Amino acid sequence: MKNENSIKVTKERRDDMISEIKNYFLKEREEEIGDLAAGLILDFILDKIAPEFYNQGVYDSHKYMGNAIEDLLSIQK
Repeated sequence: MKNENSIKVTKERRDDMISEIKNYFLKEREEEIGDLAAGLILDFILDKIAPEFYNQGVYDSHKYMGNAIEDLLSIQK
């Protein structure tokens, strides 16, 4: 069951990601996996791991914007 808060991707991008996962397993592990297995791995990553990267991006953006606002205030006369 998919989490409603999981990161959404287009069908085209999902297909590309599944292909990348399959290529990774073949190249790095010398294992052939099918679309279903690669799709399940992708679903796990999108549901459990990707939100951490998303949250880090939000935090980094907040930090950047805070610094930019401080820089803006420094030009007051």
